[in-house]
Amino acid sequence: MKIGYPCINLSLNCRSSRTFRLKNYSENRLIDTIENNLDCLEKILKFNYENDILFFRISSDLIPFASHPIMQFNWQKHFNSGFKELGDYIKKSHMRITMHPGQYTVINSTNLTVIENSIKELKYHADVLNLLGLDSSAKITTHIGGVYGNKQESLNRFIERYKNLDERIKNHYVIENDDKNYNLNQVLKVSKLTGIPIILDIYHHFCNNSGASIQEAIEKVSKTWKREDGLPILHYSSEHPIKGKCRHADEIDIKHFTDFIEKTKKYDFDLMLEIKNKEKSTLLAIKILTNDIRFNRIKILE
Repeated sequence: MKIGYPCINLSLNCRSSRTFRLKNYSENRLIDTIENNLDCLEKILKFNYENDILFFRISSDLIPFASHPIMQFNWQKHFNSGFKELGDYIKKSHMRITMHPGQYTVINSTNLTVIENSIKELKYHADVLNLLGLDSSAKITTHIGGVYGNKQESLNRFIERYKNLDERIKNHYVIENDDKNYNLNQVLKVSKLTGIPIILDIYHHFCNNSGASIQEAIEKVSKTWKREDGLPILHYSSEHPIKGKCRHADEIDIKHFTDFIEKTKKYDFDLMLEIKNKEKSTLLAIKILTNDIRFNRIKILE
């Protein structure tokens, strides 16, 4: 088991997601911003490695305007060596990486512009993972998308659009259950027809339950992952004690997390904590996992 958090490290005065307004776009500003983001990503990865955090979600804002029409600069070529160095560090330190395009990446949309933009966004994410030299255990996660008045037709559109995606995208693509539109059973149907692995989002499963227990849900999604996909991935959070359903907690609920770990001890998976205070909760979770035989704190970097 590797455990991690998404995108931002609150302990470092550094962000790998700096951007700027479109009206201020210039090639020099773009290059400076990307250099900052890659430098900060390196600092975050080193912090994580030193603290036994071997799972991380890279921000989609790593390359500003990457899928926007204004982007004519060949950032892939310009920063190729920088990406290679980062990728070598990731592989030597035995880390796992994912990315998660934003809410407007919706390939089952009925709007052609949204579809085109979504495919460009997925290509950008695949470019990042490929420039890092990562294999298919590095994943790009999306939800299935909207319902648009007819859930079955919307599912069918997703399936057909997925089949037409570039293989470089498919190699990394995974889907997860969401808290409103598509529960675990519906996502499993898509996986059966496409072969896409499923990330089980524990909190979304609580909000939009399919009737399966956590143990049953993990059992089902684990079967959608092939050897080359790596260990199944779970997303974990708990309910915010004040804001309620379905708002993610600001910090880890120790009792809830301990109960979750105990209930799932027969399953092997990598765990992404989607909790507001990021690495702070991850470090607490690692203390809880100290004696769990699944927990991976292997140090391979030389």
